[in-house]
Amino acid sequence: MAKASRKEQRNKRRARIRNKVSGRPDRPRMCLTVSNKRIYVQFVDDVNAVTLASVSTLDKSAKGGKSVKDAEVLGQRAADIAKAKGIKRIIFDRSGYKFHGRVKAIADAVREAGVSFS
Repeated sequence: MAKASRKEQRNKRRARIRNKVSGRPDRPRMCLTVSNKRIYVQFVDDVNAVTLASVSTLDKSAKGGKSVKDAEVLGQRAADIAKAKGIKRIIFDRSGYKFHGRVKAIADAVREAGVSFS
């Protein structure tokens, strides 16, 4: 049997994580999507199936999304938006991405901004 591709491996990790992680109205899920050029962050209430807030590097104020510095800025903006919406606690969903580089930078920036998560 052939080895699973990188995409298939990430999708397996993603499914394993999503089986355990679910957002609630009092504690929404912060999910990430990381591409080669962009980063997207969403705050999702899975009980009511609604996206509470989102931010990405597509915004005009963002310069890109390729570097760790861009990810830190995006994490800070995501935390500011979350606080403006009244979100103080979240559940972190890394979507199968390894916890290093841009993913870690976003998580650390959100933590430093005062949003707690597990």
